Amino acid sequence: MITIGMDPVIVSLGQFSIRWYSLMIAVAIVVGTLVALMETRRRGISDDDLYSFVTWAIIAGIVGARLFHVIDKLDYYLSNPGAMLAFQEGGLAIYGAIVGGLVAAFVFTRYRGIPFGQLADAAAPALILGQALGRIGCMINGDVFGKPADLPWAVAYTHPNSLAPQLGVPAHPAAAYELLWDLVVFGILWKLRTRNLAGGTLLVLYAGLYSIGRFFITFFREDTIVILGLSQAQVISLIGFVLALPFAVFINRMHQIGGQSPNGYGQTSVRS
Repeated sequence: MITIGMDPVIVSLGQFSIRWYSLMIAVAIVVGTLVALMETRRRGISDDDLYSFVTWAIIAGIVGARLFHVIDKLDYYLSNPGAMLAFQEGGLAIYGAIVGGLVAAFVFTRYRGIPFGQLADAAAPALILGQALGRIGCMINGDVFGKPADLPWAVAYTHPNSLAPQLGVPAHPAAAYELLWDLVVFGILWKLRTRNLAGGTLLVLYAGLYSIGRFFITFFREDTIVILGLSQAQVISLIGFVLALPFAVFINRMHQIGGQSPNGYGQTSVRS
């Protein structure tokens, strides 16, 4: 068993506190932006467009992440409506952040006249790497709590500021599982980024690969069951995986025959 006794709070000033989780989210945004910058420059998308998009994506991602979390724990928040905005207590659903970011990307590319698929492909490796870094914060925070486990690598949180529901109880390090899978997905996307693929392929592969890992990893998490013994994240994962594979085949088939699909998919050229 691995004991995590680290205080997840870096500093507290009255009711305001800064957690390691927040710091790692900030690091993830910076690193993700730098990685995306390398790709957008290679694809001919301006730095100004990327920086503007990152601002849009951060706002939309936070709103989406919180909204999905509130929906997942709706019974609690209906009884405690004031807690809906208590971000310092944790509660950001990654799928909500992804959906929020996609909506922001769709609107932004329409507004700026950038092929959606090209911007999405530049962002996909950066996004999954950012998720991996964010999971480091989750590991310290204790807010991604696994099911009890009697394993050498099981983790037990002991600090009273931890968000783990049970202190001192060894459980699966679900956040660490996802961190490792995210790095695997990043490696795959990074290797494929220079291949002659249809615009949007990396985004679709990201969605499919991440969904596979998240579906199975969630079996080791203490998540709320919503239907057929599955959690909200697993239902979304199934949908993501089922849609991703045929769509990836479709857009690349169009790409091979020289066609272009709507919304920037299949496009290989970008504006200068």
